[in-house]
Parts: sequence; C-alpha cells; structure tokens
Amino acid sequence: MNRQIAGWITHRWVKWVVLVVMLVILGGLGSFGAKLTSVQDNDIASWLPDEAESTQVIQQAGSFYDENMAPAIVLLTSEEPLTPADLAAAQEAATAIGALEDVPVGEVAGPIPSEDGVAAQLIVPITLDEEGWEELPDWIDDVTEAAEDAVEGTDLRVDVGGPAALGADQAEAFAGIDGILLAAAVGVVVVMLLLTYRSPILWLIPLFCGLMSVFASQGLVYLLAKYGGLTVNGQSAGILSVLVLGAGIDYALLIVARYREELRRYEDRHEAMAHALHRAAPAVLASGSTVIIGLLCLLFAQMNSTAGLGPVGAAGIAVALLAMLVLLPALLVIFGRWVFWPFVPHFGDPERTDTGFWAKVGTRIARAPRAVWVVTSLILVALSFGIVKLDATGLSNAEAFTTTQPSVVAEERIAEHFPAGAGDPLQIITNADQAAEVREVVAGVENVDPATVTEPQVQDDIAYFEATLSVPSDSDEAKTAVEDTRTALDDVEGADALVGGNTALNLDVQEASSADNRLIIPIILLVVLLVLMLLLRSIAAPLILLLTVVLSFAAAMGISALVFHYVFDFAGADSSFPLFAFVFLVALGIDYNIFLMTRVREEALLHGTRRGALIGLAATGGVITSAGFVLAGTFAALATLPIVFLAELGFAVAIGVLLDTIIVRSVLVTALNLDIGKSIWWPSRLGRTDGSAPPEPQVEEKSPASIA
Repeated sequence: MNRQIAGWITHRWVKWVVLVVMLVILGGLGSFGAKLTSVQDNDIASWLPDEAESTQVIQQAGSFYDENMAPAIVLLTSEEPLTPADLAAAQEAATAIGALEDVPVGEVAGPIPSEDGVAAQLIVPITLDEEGWEELPDWIDDVTEAAEDAVEGTDLRVDVGGPAALGADQAEAFAGIDGILLAAAVGVVVVMLLLTYRSPILWLIPLFCGLMSVFASQGLVYLLAKYGGLTVNGQSAGILSVLVLGAGIDYALLIVARYREELRRYEDRHEAMAHALHRAAPAVLASGSTVIIGLLCLLFAQMNSTAGLGPVGAAGIAVALLAMLVLLPALLVIFGRWVFWPFVPHFGDPERTDTGFWAKVGTRIARAPRAVWVVTSLILVALSFGIVKLDATGLSNAEAFTTTQPSVVAEERIAEHFPAGAGDPLQIITNADQAAEVREVVAGVENVDPATVTEPQVQDDIAYFEATLSVPSDSDEAKTAVEDTRTALDDVEGADALVGGNTALNLDVQEASSADNRLIIPIILLVVLLVLMLLLRSIAAPLILLLTVVLSFAAAMGISALVFHYVFDFAGADSSFPLFAFVFLVALGIDYNIFLMTRVREEALLHGTRRGALIGLAATGGVITSAGFVLAGTFAALATLPIVFLAELGFAVAIGVLLDTIIVRSVLVTALNLDIGKSIWWPSRLGRTDGSAPPEPQVEEKSPASIA
C-alpha cells in the first residue's frame, strides 16, 4: 500500500499534478506568512495562566488604570545640583513629550527632583495598541529626541528607561528574527548541502522545499493565531523558522540518500523513487510524528507561551513533512538523475555498504563493542556533571541581553538617584474594608519604600494601591519582597489580597516554568518510549535508546552549562530553558535513533542484528551526520539575536545534536547493537530468529510508476 502511494506521487504524469497542487497549497499558506508578526502577543502577562496571582491583578485592576499603558521614565541628570534653568528645561521636556503627535502619550508627570538634587525624572505613560510592540522602538526614539531638544544648551544628560523602554529594546532585538535569523539559517543550510552533495545543482531542490515549508508554516500559524486563538510571540515565531528549516532539510537528506541508493538498483527513476519512499517514508513519518507529539506535550504547560509553542512547532513540522514527502520527490523525478552531477548514480553501480568512513568506524567498534559503549557512557556521564553550573532560576533585565541595552543603562542610572523600583511598582488588590490594614502591612515589608505606598482607590468594594520597591524591580531581592508581601497579606483575614506588577509577573513566570519542567519532561519521555515501541516492535530496544537519549541530553546540558559560565560569562538561564532544550534535543534527537534503527531492523531481517547494525551504520552514518550538522547549524543561528535565552537554546541544541549524531547514535548505539545482538529486539520474533529464518515471502506490488 505504501509503495502504491509512493508510486502515485512519482508517477510519470501525476508528478506534474502533484507539483501544481503542492505549489498552490504551500504558496497559498505562504502568502499569509508575512502577517505573522501582526498576531504576535509579546506582553508577558499573556504568557501566564489565568490563575496566576499577577494575572488576576491585571484582570481585576483594569478599572483603576489602563492595562495597555507602559510607563517610560525620562531621567535628566547633571554633575552639579540642578539649577532653576535646569528645572525649567526639564519642564519644557515634559511639555514637548506630551505634545508628540505620533506617540500615544498620556499626561506626563514631573519633573520630579531627586533627593540628592542632581537629577529629575519624568513619568511618561505610553498606551500600547495591537501594533504598539512593533512601534515602541520608534516611539521611545521620539521621546528621547524631544527631551534632548528641550534640554539643549544645558548640561543635562537624557536617559530613557522604564517598562516601555525595556519593551522597545526587546522589540528591536526580535525585529531581526524574520530576516537576519532566517538568512543565517539558510546560509548554514546552503553550505552543508553543498558539502554533503558536492553538486552545484542538487542542493537547490531541498533548499527550495525547505523555504516553502518555512513560509507556509508561518502562514498556517498566522491563521491559527488569527482564527484559532493560538498564542504566538516573537520567541516561538523565531524558533518556528529554525525548527522547520532544520527538521525539513533533515528529512530531505534521508529521502535523497535513499533515492540515490535506489537509482543504482532501478533503471527507471520513477520506480527508484517509489521504492525509496516506500523504504524511507515510514522512518520520516515516524520521526516527524514523534517531534509533533513531543511538541504537543507542551500543551500541558501552565505557561501560555510554552503551551503555545507546542502547536506552533507541531504545525511547522507537519508542513515540513508534507513538503518533503510529496513536493521533494515530485521535483526530484521531474529533474531526473542529472541533478546529482558530477556524482550521478547509475543503474548497476556497486553497493557501498562495506566501504566509506562509517563502515570503517563500524568495523573498529565491532572489535570490542562492550568496551566502546562502556567507555563512551562513562565519558558522557562525566560531561553531565557540568550541569551543576546551570543556574536556571531566571535572568534580570541586564542579564537577559547579550549586548548592553539603553534601557538597562537607564535603569541603573535611575537607581542611583531614585528608589530602585521607580516606575515599576507593586500593584495590590484587596477588599475595600481591609484596605487600610493591607496598606499598613505592605508598608512594613522589607525592601518596600514606605513613603511610596499610595492611598487606596476604591471601586465596588475593591481597593487598589501601589508601592515602590527600594531595590531594582528585576532583582532577586525584589522577587523576595513579592513573596514576603504575599505571605504577610495571607494573614490579613478577609482581605483576599493579591500582589501584581511586573516583578510579580516575572516571579510567577519563573515558578510556572519550573513547575512545567517537572510535569512535561516525564510526559515527553513516556511518549517517546511508546512511539519507539510501536515503530521497532520491541521493548528492549526502546528502553535502551531512551536511556541513551537521556544520557545525551545530560551531557549536552553539562557542556552547555560550563560554556555559559566560563566562556560566555552568562549570569544564568531562564527557568524555561531546561524544558525547551529537552524538547528539542529529545524530540529531534530521537529522529536519528529512528533513522538508524529502522535501517538496522530492515537489514537485521536479512542478515542478523550484528551484521545489520554494521550495514545500517554504513548506510545511514553519513546522512545522519549531515543532518546533525544542518540542524545544529540552523539552531546555532539563534545566536545572531541579542537575547541570552535564544543564544543559550541555540548553543545547547547545536552541541547536543552534534553529540547525538557523531557520538551517541553512531558509536554508542551501534556498540550496544553489536554487544546485545538479537536480544535488543525482545520480545518480538526478530529477537528469537535474528534473521536466521528465511524472511517471510513478500508479494511484489506493482506501483503506478512501473505500470506507466
């Protein structure tokens, strides 16, 4: 049946229909891809579940303040005490900013002089609409320019900080995610395809299919976000293009490699492709399905941003599978054998299962397989101890970027002259009857500036007030202050008090991410185990392979933690980093297990497990290595963005994939296959016969390609 479907895809004339239909489908979806940015929700509040305390504050406090408002703080400083002329210039700056026509600015507060007398600040409320995230960088530039023009002729220095300025820096950092990131990933793919195929033509076909997959997946995700309520942000959108391009090219490499083999066995290229798809498609489908199912496990996450990445990535992988299993084969048979020039595979060329680099590696492993897997495992275990240096407890604003950002500099300067949490207060919601008592409790919490605790506003039996922290709002001390405030308010009977604000939001994000790590990682492991059992029809092999996956992940995280700490000098990692790294390393790493073990099983049916392991390694070692380099390179492209989380994720996935393809899959798994032998297939029949019995007779099905 599979061969019949494959035959129709590559039929002599149906292939043209397939080409047109696929171009219409992928091109139609791709036409919506450019709109993906318009449906992104980068507000951190939207990342959290409704039951998070900070989310509840936002929901209940909407009548007290504009939840779409983000304040910018304009800091004006001088080396000497401010003069009346300086304060007059500061007032002119406030007037000029309030009069900006292109920026949605509310009433500007200030100038507010500092206690040390050398600084003043303006609180600039900026209202964000649906397009506000994209426009923030230009708005902050306009605010800065207006302030600088107003104080020209004085010695005042202008810095712009606060949540709006931080959002502008984040928006600018993500602005290149569609262009620079994709260009970097494409550059890596082109180089790897040229090195793999050593052909000036062949690489264009997988690359074309890969790019079509990226644009079509972006369009599909746009439609899901626009009409299906899917949460998409700049982070998941950037990961989408890298994931689809890397995984799609991996699938293409496997299909092209098998097609090249079959071209030596069949004179007709249509028949060769039909057989190639019949053999390779199950492994590709199993690999893609595993990634899709693994990503969909993220739907169990508390974090909306994490849960949203699941269907975003799954939709992208589904599109990549469609393109590589349908469009790619049709294009290859349309162009013919000559696309492989100058290394064109001809009918009757000898098989190369006993020569080549990986065949030699297999021969060396076969001399002492037990020693190989024991030593390799011990090395991986040793590398995994580096994980003790992984501080995945969250990052401050300054630590979240790989380069110095203007808003971070401004934040540090503001803290020198004003309460460190100025412009980013705690927000407290409570029952009106207990408001006075709650206000008194909050004012007594350590690191809350009692002079900044505002008078409660009351509406419909609910009171709202704010309190400014005396420590930076993104610091560990600030998060502790939030926890202390919540604990203290729990003791106020009948208050039902809630603590929100950006500090509380960040704290809730880190706690929810940590809970997601504990829940989802075991779920993904179970799902991967079940998929492997169904695919390999064995219990022993999936359990062994799963252990190698966990060992590979631990070693990759150990190496990454050491590099982050001692080479890149990163302060730590986001709480969600272990989960994201695990999802991509396990879900994608299992692909290589599937590529290798499905081929080993195929050969074991004919030659026995030990011989099949060597043939499988020789046949797939090259393509798995190439696929690993492609995927590693595309994820490494994430480092082109000045975001620490993405730089760390890109590095961890890249090093993990290389470790997986070069060492774990090719050396460790092969050594285990050779040492354990047929028992690895327990309890299936293959585990008892090991290919010693004649294979069951197979009825040769005529594909449409051969009939034509």
